[in-house]
Amino acid sequence: MPAHARVNYTVEMANLEFIAIDVGHTRTAVALVCEGNVQEPSIVESASLATIMPAIASAMAQASGGDAPPVIVASVNEALGGDVCAALRDQVGDGVYVVGDDLPVPLVQDLAPEAVPGVDRLLGALAAWHTMQSACIVVDAGTAVTVDFVDGEGTYHGGAIAPGLRMSLEAMSRGTSTLPDLQPMSPDEAEPFGRSTADAMQLGAHAGIRGMVRHLAERYATAYDAWPPIVATGGDAEALFRGDELIDRIVPDLVLRGIAVAAQRVLTPGDATS
Repeated sequence: MPAHARVNYTVEMANLEFIAIDVGHTRTAVALVCEGNVQEPSIVESASLATIMPAIASAMAQASGGDAPPVIVASVNEALGGDVCAALRDQVGDGVYVVGDDLPVPLVQDLAPEAVPGVDRLLGALAAWHTMQSACIVVDAGTAVTVDFVDGEGTYHGGAIAPGLRMSLEAMSRGTSTLPDLQPMSPDEAEPFGRSTADAMQLGAHAGIRGMVRHLAERYATAYDAWPPIVATGGDAEALFRGDELIDRIVPDLVLRGIAVAAQRVLTPGDATS
């Protein structure tokens, strides 16, 4: 366990304001959490501290107390997440908690012994099950697309990982000598065919991910012998799944909600674990 890790929780964050931060490979989400409710998040590019720290400062300014609120950081971007935590410790000292090191994700897992799923997947699964209170499928459409399954008892079973929109387009461009380098754009829903190379690539990338999600949902439903609701999140969720009848809910701040749920369940007054 890292030297900064703490296992004695002496504050009740469920009834306090704190800052939740989700550091991803492409985007970082920051929000004030008050009494378990996630306020409107700020979404910024995961470029550097210069892009992230102003969003954190803005969230801190919304807190009602006079002192800097505690901060909980979840990160799959190891280098940038470490930089964010180091910068925050200079500001708030011991009031910085790292999901996975200082704060466990209270979620039962049925995985291979060597499996180490990303904290974003675990937090998304925790928040989705907490919201649905039933078996569910969680789709996180970010740099990569993950499609995970949580059963009716709240046990996380893992799932599938595939390239996201940007990664899919980059792979086509880098793997050929003729296909262009494109930024993700939603294809024209009124046009069934991609009539240019760029349109065909955009349509293929979108359809590939949406078709994959449908196939995996059917696979999971067959194994579970029931059709679970599907919750989507991630930076590309709206572009991919808006209007898709397969998706029951799009929750952009699902990982931040997972941080809030973890804090409510784990950080209680005088609760000490070792």
